Amino acid sequence: MREVFLADVFQSREEDDRKVRRREKNRVAAQRSRKKQTQKADKLHEEYESLEQENTSLKREIGKLTDEMKHLSEVLKDHEKICPLLHCTMNFVTIPRPDALASCLPR
Repeated sequence: MREVFLADVFQSREEDDRKVRRREKNRVAAQRSRKKQTQKADKLHEEYESLEQENTSLKREIGKLTDEMKHLSEVLKDHEKICPLLHCTMNFVTIPRPDALASCLPR
């Protein structure tokens, strides 16, 4: 009877040891998983910040190009008012030739 009792105690200790090892293994795996999630979140946050900066830079560039386009449109509009080639009676000439252009230019 005493042998049965010792066998039960020994088996119980083995089960307890197995449970402790399993808990420890699970704890380490959970730690690793949380660390991996944190690293992924950090990487996404860095990517977000980078994209925000790029977006701001591109918006600034769009603003500058829009301003330049407005300015050039105004310059072109002002030029069209005084351009001798646009007001020439021979503006139907599609290929500019020196003699045709000469008749349109102011003397």
